[in-house]
Amino acid sequence: MIYNTQIPYFRFVNSYLKKYGFQPLKLNSSPNQPFGIIVVIPCFNEAHTLATLDSLKSCDSPNSGYRVIVVVNQSEITAVEICARNEQTIRELEGWKANNPNFPLDILKELNLPKKHAGVGLARKIGMDEAVHIFYQNEQDGIIVALDSDCLVETNYFTAIENHFAKFDQSPGCSIRYAHPLNSENESINKGITQYELHLRYYNQALRLCRFPFAFHTVGSSMAVRSSAYQKQGGMNKRKAGEDFYFLQKIIELGNFTELNATCVFPSPRVSDRVPFGTGKAIGDFLAAESQTFYTYNFQSFHHLAFIPTWTKKLYQREKTVPENEKVREFLASIDFENKVKEIRENTSSFSKFEKRFFTFFNAFTVLKFTHFLRDNGFPNQPIEKESQLLLKELGKVEIPKKLTDILAYYRKLDQKEWNQ
Repeated sequence: MIYNTQIPYFRFVNSYLKKYGFQPLKLNSSPNQPFGIIVVIPCFNEAHTLATLDSLKSCDSPNSGYRVIVVVNQSEITAVEICARNEQTIRELEGWKANNPNFPLDILKELNLPKKHAGVGLARKIGMDEAVHIFYQNEQDGIIVALDSDCLVETNYFTAIENHFAKFDQSPGCSIRYAHPLNSENESINKGITQYELHLRYYNQALRLCRFPFAFHTVGSSMAVRSSAYQKQGGMNKRKAGEDFYFLQKIIELGNFTELNATCVFPSPRVSDRVPFGTGKAIGDFLAAESQTFYTYNFQSFHHLAFIPTWTKKLYQREKTVPENEKVREFLASIDFENKVKEIRENTSSFSKFEKRFFTFFNAFTVLKFTHFLRDNGFPNQPIEKESQLLLKELGKVEIPKKLTDILAYYRKLDQKEWNQ
């Protein structure tokens, strides 16, 4: 956290908000009280927000202070019953705030957002932009944290975030360790969330095995970013789903992105239809399926993907590179791979610059398209249990866990081991 008391206080917004701000700012910036961390929580058709606030209230306070912004949001065409739920949520939040006067809570009521943009991305953006404004008015480059309104956190949540960014003072942002609770009374939900989280971790570890530089978890409820980096990369997008993935890729491109494993966020594994994909949708689909088996990307597709990072030196030196698999060649042709590489090579003066530009082109979104292309062309999805075990064998593990919960536990430890902070 940067706080300079020698710089005079100015009442104007910065260039980011002028260029990218969605609407006029609403919150008091409280210039006499610095906040090193601001947590932004979007809230739509939600009945568990008070539990999240109780969890935050129980946390140890960071030296720099914190503030929490809950963005209760809906569109101009939201169904009447959801509007009623949101109104009830606002009353509950206001009652909670009255009973906890020392807790730094702000409630933003965004109840008539345009239907074209209304959704979780816009709700996050509204709250995160408010955080930018508050930090700017207080002459701070503070930390903006994204959380969801159905999450619990460990008691060291704030202090771990503060210490992490102090330790990694060049890091523009980080993903925070997460773990879905596996203690639902509904065993089908436990089985579904175990496989879904394993899918997320399997995919991330597969990308790390392939040595892609952007292999980080991109979960919206467990990420944090410096205000300066947020502004530099154009802020949060207005996507109705997947906003976290696209946003964090922009932050990762800055370099020095980190992982925070000293604390943990516990997202809810419950069913939800608020977004077209993600945890809630995945669990709903799982419960509705005849077979309680979650299917993930075929491990063989990563063998065909792994050569890409090994090619960069050859591509820079103009060596001929042709993949063996016909479908891989077809995919590369579909993204104009050869001409893109030529353009990058002609506009960079060193290998390090070439490699950075290359992975901006062949980025996480392109990799996702690659896996989907192979999925649809000869490498169909397979049960997560089997594919995650194959990856562990590839990583050299001798004793492969058999039970799904044990496999997930190992993958959780694997993620922590690589960033032991």
